[in-house]
Amino acid sequence: MSFVSDNEKYERWLREHCDVVEADLKKKHERMRESAFVFLRATFFRWAKRIERVCEKLAETPPVLSVGDLHLENFGTWRDEEGRLVWGVNDFDEAAVIPYAFDLVRLATSARLAANLPVGNRAVARALIDGYSDGLERPRPTLLDERERWMRPYVAITDQGRDKFWDEIAHLPHANPPDPVKVGVESAGLPKGARPVRYASRVAGGGSLGRPRYVAIAKWNGGKIFREAKALVPSAWHWAHDDASTHSHFLDLARGRFRSPDPFLRVQNSFVIRRMAADSRKINLGDDADAVNSARMITAMGFDLGAIHAGASEAREKILRDLDKARRGDDWLYDAARKAAEAVEADYHEWRRDGPR
Repeated sequence: MSFVSDNEKYERWLREHCDVVEADLKKKHERMRESAFVFLRATFFRWAKRIERVCEKLAETPPVLSVGDLHLENFGTWRDEEGRLVWGVNDFDEAAVIPYAFDLVRLATSARLAANLPVGNRAVARALIDGYSDGLERPRPTLLDERERWMRPYVAITDQGRDKFWDEIAHLPHANPPDPVKVGVESAGLPKGARPVRYASRVAGGGSLGRPRYVAIAKWNGGKIFREAKALVPSAWHWAHDDASTHSHFLDLARGRFRSPDPFLRVQNSFVIRRMAADSRKINLGDDADAVNSARMITAMGFDLGAIHAGASEAREKILRDLDKARRGDDWLYDAARKAAEAVEADYHEWRRDGPR
């Protein structure tokens, strides 16, 4: 089936699960024309439907609760309960039980499609597998004040970045969220004594663009604080496999066994509520060109993924056995990412040719 047809079907399904912001969905359609990398970010539903055929042998790898929509820009920073700066995967909207190899393949595919990444595709594949294996064997969170101090220069917010953050907040348009969103933010998302100043709407994300997204801007202890509420829908993996389940695994991974989670992150009334701050942010390639510039950083991404998968203790040993290179050869991830990238690029070119304008 063509990509355009699948996109129409998925968006009909999406409208059944949230009040889609049609103007934002149109922006998503426009962004999908920018590059194959942006297109990949926006179309996990298509990946979920095709990847088992594109990489047929990997569909037999042990299943594990997976990130699903993993890519180079699905990493960021937050503060844990002790106020420590933590780095890692920070979006689990599409979490589902999936053959473990597909998280690795999607991450490697995103690196292959990213423009100007100075790490070769084979080096990316090797670094991901090395980091992933280490994360499975010795899982732990990535703490930037302790073991991973080397990473701080790559992910620390600059003064220019802080100015950009405050400028974005200042120019967000006023909005009136549904009452369940206000109740969720004000009863569970804001600290005691915080006074809401206003609510605003926000346009952000790749695959989630089109879902309602609000920001609460409040005053507390002499300064401003922010909470974001983003609509959460079932994983597109469920859509792709005709699974009617509406259960979300978002918090199962965000609060996994080997995580040091953001204490403000929660799911309430079908919205993800999280703290927004200049130093609690997603790391985007366009804004932070140095954030992913070495095999060392790619290895760290693999490590964090391994630590996430290691939280499923029953699957961990099966995955470690499956990773034995003798079973699949040294280049299995490189080869799978090449095939997946070719499929994504074919869909991307179809969208540029036949998609709505």
